Amino acid sequence: MASTEARRECETDGCSKDAKLQCPTCIKLDIQGSYFCSQECFKGSWASHKLLHKKAKDDKNQNETKNCVENDINTDPWPGYRYTGKLRPYYPLTPMRPVSGDIQRPDYADHPRGMSESEQFLKGTSQIKILCPEDIESMRVVSKLAREVLDIAAEMVKTGITTEEIDHAVHLACIERNCYPSPLNYYNFPKSCCTSVNEVICHGIPDRRLLQDGDILNVDITVYHNGFHGDLNETFYVGDVEEGAKKLVETTYECLMQAIDSVKPGVRYRELGNIIQKHAQANGFSVVRSYCGHGIHRLFHTAPNVPHYAKNKAVGVMKPGHVFTIEPMICEGRDVARRLDGGDQRRETLGSVRTHPAGDGDRMRDPHPPPRGQRSRSFPESSVGWNRNEPRDWTFPDTLTLSTAGSHTHTHTHTHTHTHTHTHTHTHTHTHTHTHTHTHIHTSQNKRHHSFRAQFNCGSHCSLN
Repeated sequence: MASTEARRECETDGCSKDAKLQCPTCIKLDIQGSYFCSQECFKGSWASHKLLHKKAKDDKNQNETKNCVENDINTDPWPGYRYTGKLRPYYPLTPMRPVSGDIQRPDYADHPRGMSESEQFLKGTSQIKILCPEDIESMRVVSKLAREVLDIAAEMVKTGITTEEIDHAVHLACIERNCYPSPLNYYNFPKSCCTSVNEVICHGIPDRRLLQDGDILNVDITVYHNGFHGDLNETFYVGDVEEGAKKLVETTYECLMQAIDSVKPGVRYRELGNIIQKHAQANGFSVVRSYCGHGIHRLFHTAPNVPHYAKNKAVGVMKPGHVFTIEPMICEGRDVARRLDGGDQRRETLGSVRTHPAGDGDRMRDPHPPPRGQRSRSFPESSVGWNRNEPRDWTFPDTLTLSTAGSHTHTHTHTHTHTHTHTHTHTHTHTHTHTHTHTHIHTSQNKRHHSFRAQFNCGSHCSLN
């Protein structure tokens, strides 16, 4: 006698039709039920239904955090530290990786404390180096190499992989390109790149923690080649990330682009902070003051300092031949940062508990994108870059596809607009600005309201020539 399957009603309020379609995210999160009669009912119930996903993820994260805390004595080198969020370091670290002697090295590479004597010699000076055309070309070459390395890291980003594995791939990619990974031994930093997850602002140390669904990961790459440093980074979604911080992401991107739009000879560096803070505050956000942009060329960090907040005291006026970074960080809540410091640890976290993971405004990049037909419109990409004068699409459509009940095949994809990280712009004075966009991120959880709060940082390499 054939078995009869129990009748399931559609879970949409007011609909009692037979339901044979099931939410794919609920299947993935092992949420029972969640049946609908049609795509239309599913989409109509999405605003309330997605709260089930958030609750399931929160419960999962609480269990994972509890397990991590219970194992602090084995994995966390600072078990007594008062963390601002759920993230914990996962030690021990692997040994510092070697770089062959035939690769040109910066002066700090073999220093016992990782000090750059050339940077120390110029410490405190406000004199900004003017690069010649040959030096500018060297900066273009090293930045292109850094971009290649970052793309390799991007392809590895997925749930279940460790940032230690990403760092290993970055190290090998640098060596293959005859580059020294600039972070390695810089003031004794133990790894070849910085990987900052969730509530870490920047300088996160790659470790053995597995990336989890919903994480946000920033990978910061700097390489040293032919005597010059190329610095860029990018932030990635890991799996399905909450959508609550889109306004923050858009605002930060707009802060960056407004600052870039003002770059030309004769502009005071302190003016960039006025532009960034004005737009951030107009949208209800504050600016992180703990970090600033900086000059870069033969030195990893040098003059000028480029603060991102208003009424700063930055010294200097932009001139042709200057090379510097713009790296605005904005946040909801207070811009208070705390440092987790022990030995070689250079991890930074935001002190405010009113923060939670957000997205990426530099390049919303899915390391495993859907087929081309499912992608949202993106900015044109090429080896040269995209024209920032073209319209920018800041919509983030979701493709919500139901699965047939009992089927093992389903899709629930999120497609995001993304931008290439190289831009070329021309001013009416025929000044040429070359930018490399990069980002940092900082987040932690508001345990009381469970609302989305985040700090987001994206940056740009600018050369005036």
